[in-house]
Amino acid sequence: MGAGGAASQRTQEARRQERLLREQWHAARRQALRWDTAGEGEQRVLAQLLVLTARGWRLLVDRRWSRTPAADADMLLVGPGGVFVVDVTAGREPAEGHAPGLLAATKAAESAVASLGMSPVAVQPVLVFAGQRLDASLGRIRLLGEHEIGPVLLSQRHRLRAESVRAIADHLERVFPGYAGSAIDQRPAPAPEPHRPGSPDGLFDVQGLRDAALEGARRAPIEQWMTFLHPDQVALVRRDWSGPARISGPAGTGKTVVALHRAAHLARRTTGRILYVTFANNLPRVQSTFLKAMAPAVADRVDFRSLHSWAQEFLQERGIPVRLHGDKAETAFSLAWKNVGRASRLAALDPAPTYWHEEIDHVIKGRGLTRFEEYAAVPRRRRRASLHRTHRQAVWELYEAYEALRGERGVHDFNDVLSLALAEASRRREGPPYAAVIVDEVQDLTLVGVRLLHALVGDVPNGLLLVGDGQQTVYPGGFRLTDAGIDIRGDRGQVLRTNYRNSKQILDAALTVVADDAFEDLDGVRTSGRRDVDLTYHDGDVVRVTRPTVEAHDRELVDALRSLPEGALADTALLCPSMRAVGDYQRLLTQAGIPVCQLEHYDGRAVDAVKLGTYRRAKGLEFKNVFLPRHDTVPGHGTPAGTPAGTETSETARERAELLRSRLFVAMTRARDLLWLGSVTTG
Repeated sequence: MGAGGAASQRTQEARRQERLLREQWHAARRQALRWDTAGEGEQRVLAQLLVLTARGWRLLVDRRWSRTPAADADMLLVGPGGVFVVDVTAGREPAEGHAPGLLAATKAAESAVASLGMSPVAVQPVLVFAGQRLDASLGRIRLLGEHEIGPVLLSQRHRLRAESVRAIADHLERVFPGYAGSAIDQRPAPAPEPHRPGSPDGLFDVQGLRDAALEGARRAPIEQWMTFLHPDQVALVRRDWSGPARISGPAGTGKTVVALHRAAHLARRTTGRILYVTFANNLPRVQSTFLKAMAPAVADRVDFRSLHSWAQEFLQERGIPVRLHGDKAETAFSLAWKNVGRASRLAALDPAPTYWHEEIDHVIKGRGLTRFEEYAAVPRRRRRASLHRTHRQAVWELYEAYEALRGERGVHDFNDVLSLALAEASRRREGPPYAAVIVDEVQDLTLVGVRLLHALVGDVPNGLLLVGDGQQTVYPGGFRLTDAGIDIRGDRGQVLRTNYRNSKQILDAALTVVADDAFEDLDGVRTSGRRDVDLTYHDGDVVRVTRPTVEAHDRELVDALRSLPEGALADTALLCPSMRAVGDYQRLLTQAGIPVCQLEHYDGRAVDAVKLGTYRRAKGLEFKNVFLPRHDTVPGHGTPAGTPAGTETSETARERAELLRSRLFVAMTRARDLLWLGSVTTG
């Protein structure tokens, strides 16, 4: 067929669709007239919503509609974009008068669909003004004119499949018998009146419909997890807690998903801002993108920040000078080790300065200790080396030498930033700056960091939510929440036990790595490395590839990446234990013509490239396909790399190996469909 013929065919199809649309519109107008107690403007709005039922939407209309002004919501509408609780006003009275009843009806609808696993983010209140043009908001309520209601609803991101629309509408009709299902009647009828240009067809305004449908077609359907959770998870999202709360559970149990939905839920129900904090600085970008997709109406009321970036900004706003300079602080420690540490009794326990730098960062400064007697008595959680008082005196001397050299250079380290922010937050309380604080991957924070975030909201109801899992710790040291003055009582501590991400094959492979590593969580309970987890996903595979040389291994890796289906790179990650290895594989993939996106730049938007980063950088993320090249050469999977001769069995070496196994475990559990494990034989 030539270009002219194809164009003619498209024109004919467009005319057919427009004719069908007008027939549906006039059928809907006739049906709306049956509601003879409704005003003309209300009937026009009803007609527009009836037209949507010809496109697979379901409409439930209050049987009392227009007979009494006491109804909280006139209609319940279910479609691909979710559940809409609709109230229609024919007059010009202020929206504030409708808000309480409409929000109460919305809350009832949320409770009704929660049993089906639908998140509150998929239920939206809408107030429609007949006879007006309007697109605004009042809190969480969308304010629309009758001309805007159709295009706005059609342009919503697709959350629900057709079968879900039917199931949810049937459920609502059972739960709310006062609402009757209504749909367009498309039986043959007299010819419609000829359309007059500029006539008030409301939605139709055929061009507006075309534009809305086109915009909707351009968007990929929203991911299912953004709409549906397990009913137990929905209950956590909607729960009222009397004080600080914690959600924990093994990898893959949906902790971050619940936390994101909780942020949206709180943003809709409070007037203050919500702070969502993680330790890693790449996660806030990704999580912000997800929230904008799942709850765009409230996304601008949630601040996604890494802890240190937030603390720096907080201090600047309060006029507290911050001179953070990581390189100069590192130089100060190196000199302190050279001058004080290297010749001390510490070198006999571990001659590598790294362990003692971590001791200062995570035990002394990370816990906010300022006197030796405090350090001498503190339990060193998750630190294996047994330090007698003389050893702790040597550590303290190293710490004091480091602090003196750092002070001479006039710089702060990362721990100083948090300590300064905690002191300022405790000194000047000007009212809580946030309605709520949500902390994701809380096990990665230091004790000072947790105290700082607790200080922002205190123990107010629904104020502080801590989310994380001690088994996925990737940094040394540790603490208990009671050390931070946080008391998680009764049902304010919830444990998720169902893995929604990993198949049995993938999870078994990951658990084998940490099976012998019992861990202590933030509540002080010691737990076996191989935990019992309920599984819901069964389609993942583990592929193990062993080659005699690095070159052969890397060729196999490149071939495996190239053999993925078209578009699969968008949901594929290649993870490495170190930045040096990341650089090596960046060069390999670039030379092979495989596009790469560094995880530190990834913001959660789909990009057709392999996500490349370290095990630690992948925390909090998940991918369909995860590739771990030379995974069994990771220090800690066997003998720790770089361990000095004769110290392979030392307490510090075992601690280091255990921590690195934990990082490998985190990397492996990022995989949903495919976990590719590469090895190189030696000898």
